[in-house]
Amino acid sequence: MSLPVLSALVAVANPSPSPSTSTGPLTVTPTLQDAQESATHAASWVEENWSTWLAIGLRVLLILVIAAALRVFVRRSITKLIDRMSRTAEAVDGTTLGGLLVNAERRRQRSQAIGSVLRSVASFLIMGTAALMILGTFQINLAPLLASAGVAGVAIGFGARNLVTDFLSGVFMILEDQYGVGDVIDAGVASGEVIEVGLRVTKLRGDNGEIWYVRNGEVKRIGNLSQGWATAGVDVTVRSSEDLDHVRSVIDDVAEAISKEEPWNERLWGPVEILGLDSVLLDSMVVRVSAKTMPGKASSVERELRWRIKRAFDAADIRIMGGPTAPVEEEPVDPSAAVAAPSVLGNPASPQSEATAPIPSPASSGSSGVPK
Repeated sequence: MSLPVLSALVAVANPSPSPSTSTGPLTVTPTLQDAQESATHAASWVEENWSTWLAIGLRVLLILVIAAALRVFVRRSITKLIDRMSRTAEAVDGTTLGGLLVNAERRRQRSQAIGSVLRSVASFLIMGTAALMILGTFQINLAPLLASAGVAGVAIGFGARNLVTDFLSGVFMILEDQYGVGDVIDAGVASGEVIEVGLRVTKLRGDNGEIWYVRNGEVKRIGNLSQGWATAGVDVTVRSSEDLDHVRSVIDDVAEAISKEEPWNERLWGPVEILGLDSVLLDSMVVRVSAKTMPGKASSVERELRWRIKRAFDAADIRIMGGPTAPVEEEPVDPSAAVAAPSVLGNPASPQSEATAPIPSPASSGSSGVPK
């Protein structure tokens, strides 16, 4: 067989690839039957799981609705409670009971602060519980999440224990109404007028205008000088020879006059009383005068009482001593009393001076009488 014939047979046995054939994987064109089978499988899968999805969705929706309704109910209840507290404060304001209690504005501020804290805590608890229940509905294991949150809470608690202490102290200070804005307090570490009360820090305005930032956790004891009522006490020191009945009469006139004048009649919550003799000394005696006043106004009432008592005593010719140990006045001493009388010995020609002259010795007199 010739060579051209063999080449022709080989070419027929191994045909060359067509230009449209690629060396890569063959692309299969989906047919209508494949699409129909996929849709059938998806429909069957949806048909098998739609009830589960619907149950999960309804459960999540129910949790959200209940949480939202409970949150609205709790917040409205807290708001009504705060409004009732404010109305109670307004009802007693202006009466004797209201004067002994805290003023209405301060009670309103305290009520608003308590309401804000309670509403925030209620919202956090309700929505946090709802979020955990929703995660549980999706069959998410909450044990690792809660364990991690517990460990993180313990770490944060140890690291920020001062912050937690300050926060808890501030909450209890507000709930117990220990002090409020406008009160004058003595917190131990600082004292002054409260200008801001926070959950962590309290701001005080000192006597010289400085501002003190006091952490609530550092306050161990608090002396509130603005709650209830205050006492104005004045000690009047007079001579022990004064007539006590006359002194009492003058002080009674001053007390009656100050109780009828503005604005002292509002600052005085009781009559000015003479408590009696506080001390009696040889040269002086102390008369104690006291009065119940509006909180924070004791110093001004004391100054006004001293002013009026001093003027009244001057008009009544009653002398006020400088203190309980006033010095006793002594009569003036004659300057010539300390000068000695003149001595006769001061004149050398006087007989007394000649009598005191030294006597000459015999040896000196004999030697002087023998001639040489």
